[in-house]
Amino acid sequence: MSIPRHQSRNSSQWLPAVAAVTLLGAVVAAGVAGGFTSGGDDPGSSPVGTPSASPSQDSVAPVATVAIKKVPKERKRKLSEPLSYGMNGDEVMRVQKRLKQLEFDPGPVDGVFGELTRAAVWGFEKLIMGVDRSEATGLVTPQMWNRMQDDIEVEPRRPNSTPTHTEVYLPEQILILFENDRPTLITHMSSGDGMEWCEEVTISPGEYGNEDGTEPLVRGECGQSLTPGGVYSYDRQIEGLRQSALGGMWNPVYFNYGIAIHGAINVPLEPASHGCIRIPRPTSERFQSLLSMGDQVYVFDGVKQPEEYGEQLPVFNRIDPEWAATSTTSTTSTTTTAPPSTTTAPPSTTTTTTAPAATPPPPTTTTMAPATTAAAPPPQSPTTSPPPPQSSTTSSPPPPPPPATTSPPPPPPPPSTTSPPPPPTTTTAPPQPRTTTTTLPPPDATTAGAGPGTTTPAGG
Repeated sequence: MSIPRHQSRNSSQWLPAVAAVTLLGAVVAAGVAGGFTSGGDDPGSSPVGTPSASPSQDSVAPVATVAIKKVPKERKRKLSEPLSYGMNGDEVMRVQKRLKQLEFDPGPVDGVFGELTRAAVWGFEKLIMGVDRSEATGLVTPQMWNRMQDDIEVEPRRPNSTPTHTEVYLPEQILILFENDRPTLITHMSSGDGMEWCEEVTISPGEYGNEDGTEPLVRGECGQSLTPGGVYSYDRQIEGLRQSALGGMWNPVYFNYGIAIHGAINVPLEPASHGCIRIPRPTSERFQSLLSMGDQVYVFDGVKQPEEYGEQLPVFNRIDPEWAATSTTSTTSTTTTAPPSTTTAPPSTTTTTTAPAATPPPPTTTTMAPATTAAAPPPQSPTTSPPPPQSSTTSSPPPPPPPATTSPPPPPPPPSTTSPPPPPTTTTAPPQPRTTTTTLPPPDATTAGAGPGTTTPAGG
């Protein structure tokens, strides 16, 4: 009986170990049933959560919940060589077709490995393969093609949202549009890099900063290239190219003031925008057709859950002080240059004032006044002194000739025509009357001086 008791004691001693093994077996069974696997090509499914610190090339990835059900090797096709940008052929076409089935956007299925196909491969690397964005190559390796042929399902982090909603994963630079919790578009993207910037921007009419404008507004602004995490909803969209304070945008769909998801020509692997979310330009045309205003947008920044931020405001731009100072100076200089054109007008006015100088005719009238004639006689008075010698010469001839010279009253007519000439003629004529005043009677002298007497003041 002691033996049984001993056996019982021994069996009870191993009970914890048996229980542990049983529990471990149950966990393993659950793991197998649920599809957990350490990798490789064994059949099964693998829901994926957060990526590992250094994922392997064959690891499964990382951000949204990605379920992968592996397909047996015998059902998979192999690549003859790795495929990269610029290549073409049937194998490229098969890769494009498979990426489309998974809701990536490789562009047209034409067998040409172009930019859209490379962007789709980047997205697959980051989302499904778990490759860090800084290590993505855009190269389709045999391992990647092998994984691409598995049954892959991408599930949203925020199910039961609006019928159509968008999830943005900033750490991985991936955007997914879900409809009824199934992806309808998965794309590579580029967001803000968080850097400060100052530059001259062009803002189209209707954009933030030029809401009421009718013409594009150009000015210098400074801001921070930040894409805030949070929960938002689409409020407007515009087709075609738009210019805003955050740069040029194709087919923007706005969800946080001036921050939008929009098409761009340059969508690099690293964050490079001013705060918006860039996606390939051709993809943006399709993107607008898949959503509605009011659809929710979840932006995951890898720090907090979007709900912890709520509808977080962006960092608003400010006017660049250096640009403002320069524009003010240029405006002042242009204003000062304008007046000269105004002051050039007065010279024309001064020329009109020179025209009145033509009014000097009155002065000419005054020159004809007696004042100038009064000035003329003084020089004639000295000339009248020479006549006495002439009187001596005239005295030699007989007296009758002088009356003949005095009889012609030509002297009076000259003053009426031209005042200057008369004096010489008058001076030559009067001397003879003065010499004859001693011989001729006073009446003759009065008649001879009638002309001059009227010119000189009376009583003299």
